[in-house]
Formats: sequence, structure tokens, C-alpha cells
Amino acid sequence: MAEENLKTEIPVVGENVVSKHSKGNEESSELASTLENVEDVGKEVSKKKKKKSKSKKKEVLQQTDPPSIPVTELYPSGEFPEGEIQQYKDDNLWRITSEEKRELERLQKPLYNSIRQAAEVHRQVRKYIKSILKPGMLMIDLCETLENTVRKLISENGLQAGIAFPTGCSLNWVAAHWTPNTGDKTVLQYDDVMKLDFGTQIDGYIVDCAFTVAFNPMFDPLLEASREATNTGIKECGIDVRLCDVGAAIQEVMESYEVEINGKVFQVKSIRNLNGHSIGRYQIHAGKSVPIVKGGEQTKMEEGEFFAIETFASTGKGYVREDLECSHYMKNFEVGYVPLRMPRAKQLLATIDKNFSTLAFCRRYLDRLGETKYLMALKNLCDSGVVQPYPPLCDVKGSYVSQFEHTILLRPTCKEVISRGDDY
Repeated sequence: MAEENLKTEIPVVGENVVSKHSKGNEESSELASTLENVEDVGKEVSKKKKKKSKSKKKEVLQQTDPPSIPVTELYPSGEFPEGEIQQYKDDNLWRITSEEKRELERLQKPLYNSIRQAAEVHRQVRKYIKSILKPGMLMIDLCETLENTVRKLISENGLQAGIAFPTGCSLNWVAAHWTPNTGDKTVLQYDDVMKLDFGTQIDGYIVDCAFTVAFNPMFDPLLEASREATNTGIKECGIDVRLCDVGAAIQEVMESYEVEINGKVFQVKSIRNLNGHSIGRYQIHAGKSVPIVKGGEQTKMEEGEFFAIETFASTGKGYVREDLECSHYMKNFEVGYVPLRMPRAKQLLATIDKNFSTLAFCRRYLDRLGETKYLMALKNLCDSGVVQPYPPLCDVKGSYVSQFEHTILLRPTCKEVISRGDDY
């Protein structure tokens, strides 16, 4: 009886246990499926987040190669990178903390931003040009590639934004002011020393900046001499600094170098009749000269001024003269009304006023605008004093000249090397 009762009770107990287990299994399977759903949802959310983050990354534009995106699109905030900041010397250190001087800078922010935009274009263009430079290039192709890149990146807009002056690509003993005229077949050679000097401008605020290219390492000390002399000049500049003191410092560094070329040693010289200069709005040479030898003028630098600090190192006489065919021209900044008898000269002047005003230009730029048979009219404008010709400046034939240049701004609180980049 007890066994029967036990037997009959066991199935009942077993039945209850099984039912409990089955319910538990059902609940666990429901929980598992719920967890799987949560995981799936989590994965979808994370995918969406990744997609969003990827889309955000895509929104940050990178410059193309070759460069084609205007810098205004690369900096949608409208704020452009500040140049290298250098502090003034001891007697002007108080400016850093002066609230009055800081307020002056805040008021000048739009001006600073314009010149920084021009400087950013310069940096990006020269980075690209350095990457494609090689012996065998036609000089005219080099210049046109550079200038067309500037036009794209600066969003060329008449006199509001564009090229500040013709691309100087002077070779060897030619120190400055040479660019090929239309039809010129000059080719860049391995043993050439080329000064690449070009300018950008926004609202008339000009960045004037140059560097030297030499493929043969034999010329490295010559390039180093002008680069270090330029950096020394920049360090010496400041508010109330005499221009002659800057020149003396530059010459001391420059002439501490020598260079061996094809087995002959040359003492590097500063070219005594070439200078840096102050820069005005739409005025590349604004009146003050920054010498690169001692004994210059006693005039002082002033707050708010822009200066192009440039140095020329030479293995020749250290003195230049005008030579070769002229390519550079510029309307006289001070010229008033001048009566012109030649109708063609009047037409050409109208073209110059509209497209360049008082910015420098070259014959290639006139060709690009569709001007033809203009040489007599151009000569007439030069003879009348309306336009000034700037022929190439040359040391003795067979010598070599290198150049480095930066644009600086003497801000109320500090000195900003506007055109400084990672390259020089």
C-alpha cells in the first residue's frame, strides 16, 4: 500500500517539477530572445553612431592634390591660422600685458584675418610647387601652374583677392624681377639657383614671400646664408628699431658664410643695393627700405607697419644692375592725372586700372586679358611716368644669388611673421 501510494505520488511530483522546468525554460528563452533584440538594437544604434561620426569626418575638407579647393572652404569659420608670434625685446615687453594694446588688436581683427588668408594661400601653393619642381621644366609652365593655383585657392575676385605681383623666378646671377614673357623657352636646369618670389593679396593686404630652389647640394651653404640672414633680420625687427641696425645684423650673419662651387671657395656677400621694404595697402613698396648691409638710414619701424624682410646672398660683387628684357611693370602709386595723346595708351591704361590698379603686373598678364600689340602703348605709359618698368636686376654673369623673404606685422603687443610655414 505504501509502495503503491509512493508510486502514485511520484508521477504527480514529477509532473509538477517538469511543468516548473518547462515554464522556466520558456521564460529563459523569452529573456534570451529579448536580450538578442536588445543586442540587435544596440548594434543598429552603434552603426548609426558610426555612420554619423563618419559623416562628420567627411564634413572636414582636406586639400586636394593638386590643390583646387579655395581656402575659404577649408576654413568655414572664416578664421585663418595665425603666423609665428615673436615677442618684442626687453624695452617693449610691457606691450604683452597692456589692455590698451590688446584692445587695439581686437579692433584690427578683420585686417589681420585678411592678411592671414593671403598667407595661408601662399603656404599651400608653395608646398605644392615644391612637390612638382624638377629639372627640365619650362619656366613659363612653372609660373603659370603656380599662378593658376593661386587664382583657385584665393578665389580670385578682381582687386579684392588675387595675385599681388608677377611670379619672380630669377635664375643664378639674376637676383630679382625676372619672369618669362610669352614664348620664352627657358628651361630649369639641375645646376640652376632659382629664386621663387610670389605674392598674394586680400583687399589690398599683400603677402610678399620668397624662397630659393637648388637641386645641386653644392649650393646648400649659399641658401643657408640667406635663410639665416633673413631669420636674423626678423628677430631684430621691432617697434622703434632703427632700420640701419637691422641691416648691420643681417650683414654680420650673411658674411659669416662661405660656399665652395666647383672647387673654388667664395665668401658670401650681401647685395648692398637690394633691400627689404615696408608694405602698404595695394602698395608693395610703401616708402621705407630695410637694408641688408650696415650703414643704412636711421629711420625707425613703427607700430602697425608691415615689412617684407628679404635678403640676397651672392657669390659675385654683391651689387646689381638692370639688364635683360623687361617683364615687370607697375603703375606709379603717386601719379595723378597725366594727359595721354596716344589713344592706344589710354585704352591700355584703362585695362591696367581695372585689373591691377597700383599692383605690379607683367606682359603675360596683359596677354591673358586679351591685350595685343601693346608694346608701343606700354612704352608711352612708361615714358609719361604713369607706369614704372622694373627690369631684371643682375649681379655679374656666372655668379649665383639666393634669396629668402617673409612678411611681418608689427602688432601692438607682439611681432607676427605672417608668412611663416613649416618649410621656412
